[in-house]
Amino acid sequence: MDSKDTFFSRKLTVNCGGLLLDLTAPRVMGILNHTPDSFYDGGRYMKEAEIRERFEELITEGADVVDVGCYSSRPGAADISPEEEKTRLSEVLKVISKIPHHAIISVDTFRSEIADFAVREYGVSMINDISAGRFDDRMPEVAGRLKVPYIMMHMKGTPRTMQIDPMYDDLMKEIIAFFAERINTAREFNVNDIIIDPGFGFGKTVEHNFTLLRNLEVLEMLELPLMVGISRKSMICRTLDCKPGEALNGTTVLNTMALMNGANLLRVHDVREAREAIKLYEAYKAT
Repeated sequence: MDSKDTFFSRKLTVNCGGLLLDLTAPRVMGILNHTPDSFYDGGRYMKEAEIRERFEELITEGADVVDVGCYSSRPGAADISPEEEKTRLSEVLKVISKIPHHAIISVDTFRSEIADFAVREYGVSMINDISAGRFDDRMPEVAGRLKVPYIMMHMKGTPRTMQIDPMYDDLMKEIIAFFAERINTAREFNVNDIIIDPGFGFGKTVEHNFTLLRNLEVLEMLELPLMVGISRKSMICRTLDCKPGEALNGTTVLNTMALMNGANLLRVHDVREAREAIKLYEAYKAT
């Protein structure tokens, strides 16, 4: 037994509509954005054939979870109505429903009505909320009622304001306090399965992001699975002076660091490379 396991008893299995996702070994969440303005893949998967090809690519490369997002949360992204988000989501989920697969489908939304729609109408079995219920206070109640795993992310501010001079007195202390409060709220609504996402790039400078990466293990005190979403983000691009399309190698390096510091779920654009990083990490750990 790893020595750190003696201090915390983390709940690393979540129930996704009757399918158990075991996170004692790291898993991969593949990203499917059906948006015209996401920071890396905006506009790539708008047509039915493009959606099908992307989904099949994620499945073939070994995604355990596919996260469907129809609202861009990049800094400065345009707001869209719930009706537009629901229309976009339906376009994706209708395509996915026709393709045989065994992946868990997650909906990336901060709106409770969208989450409720996706779970009830299309059998989506996970909710990924960048606001941790702060933008829609009905979200914890919906997640609890639907009995699906709930991913809550730390963000300072909103997508429109989060990168305007973000400041912290103590980064890790503030993130832990944030999660303690949001977890307590979710538990009040009987949300049984929670995954935390510390929110790389959301209300954080490049320096904040690297401090967070270096101290990920501190979050184990919350005794919950940890998701990390670093894929092709600005902390890589600004450090290496490259564009998101050139940031795959940097993503793999930082994903490996995240695994070594306790990440249980990697949210990525590039599934095959993430699975290779996990396989190498597991071999390293086994020696």
